Amino acid sequence: MKPTDASEIINALQTRPTVVMSGTPYAQVADAVIASDARVAEAELRVAQLRAEAAQKNWMPRIGPNISLTSLGDFVAQLVINQVLFDNGRKQAERDLAKANVEAAAVTLVEDGNKRVYEALSLYVMAEENRDLSNHLNRAYEDMARFEWVMQQRVDGGVSDMSDLNILQQKLASIRARSAEAQEATASAMAELNAMSSRQLNDLRGLGALRNSDAGEALGVLRARAEREQAMAEARIARASHLPGLSATGTIGDNGLNGGLEVTTDSLFGLGTLAEFQAIEATKETADRRVIESREIAARHIASQQSKLEAYTRQAAEAEGLTLSAKQNLELFQRQFEGGQRQVMDVVGTYETYARALETEIELKYKAARAELELARLRGALAEGASI
Repeated sequence: MKPTDASEIINALQTRPTVVMSGTPYAQVADAVIASDARVAEAELRVAQLRAEAAQKNWMPRIGPNISLTSLGDFVAQLVINQVLFDNGRKQAERDLAKANVEAAAVTLVEDGNKRVYEALSLYVMAEENRDLSNHLNRAYEDMARFEWVMQQRVDGGVSDMSDLNILQQKLASIRARSAEAQEATASAMAELNAMSSRQLNDLRGLGALRNSDAGEALGVLRARAEREQAMAEARIARASHLPGLSATGTIGDNGLNGGLEVTTDSLFGLGTLAEFQAIEATKETADRRVIESREIAARHIASQQSKLEAYTRQAAEAEGLTLSAKQNLELFQRQFEGGQRQVMDVVGTYETYARALETEIELKYKAARAELELARLRGALAEGASI
């Protein structure tokens, strides 16, 4: 379906941009998982399109055989032709419902694409975070091992006792265990990511960049709009079913051609019919309110996530400054240690402060990355509409 021929909702979905910048690791992950998608929602959309195509011809005459057995035991075969002349807008409502079903299926397709890309990028960010943490812990292990060697020499020389050496060895064991845990988390995340990707992504490194782009209305709002069209079409069908219609019927059989006009109605009037009409008329207002509610919920969630992203970005920048300050303090302590002014455990304590600051910086960096992904997910802007 071309954008110029599509409905407003379909056009909004087809022209929906992505905030994932091309050529980045994020883009490579997104392309790989979209290419391997089973696309169940696409098949459902195709079914809805075929039904809508069929509904476009529902105004045409219907022709079919009518075979019955008479009381005399004879078969009577006739060809029945039925043409609706007046149906209180039912046929048009059926076409509108089929169109709304296509719109709802299209929204589901884009939602599924965005969800799949978000899940893949979340796994990739998790793998990168644990990879960075593991590298940091491996460096910390090497640095701490040098302190342990110095302490071992002091113990062997009788300058220090075993208590400080035991503490350092415990710290080394803890760092080694945490590094192994981070490596396992990286391997697990990458295994799951590769399982949903069209190619292996083990060699991919680094975070991607997301551009600041307005993707238009949130997907939840577009879904509410499609559901409103569905509800209104169903209400018009329900209303028409209570009103009399007019159709022309003809039969062709052994007795020749017979025809006539027929007044039809799907539902008989009862004591509750008036209340049913009132309920049908209230459907439009209810559907409109749901769209307004969906728009408000989407705006609230986006505003909240935007605040979280700004907070994590600011905290990450502050953590970077604290890490630099801790590193400068560590360098000072090391110079004082080499000059005989500090003990080994003094430098160890300062090093641990620096290592914790760097670890906090890594944590906040990836919290900001996850918050950015979540914001893009809420906006429905992780997968380009045209590519889906």
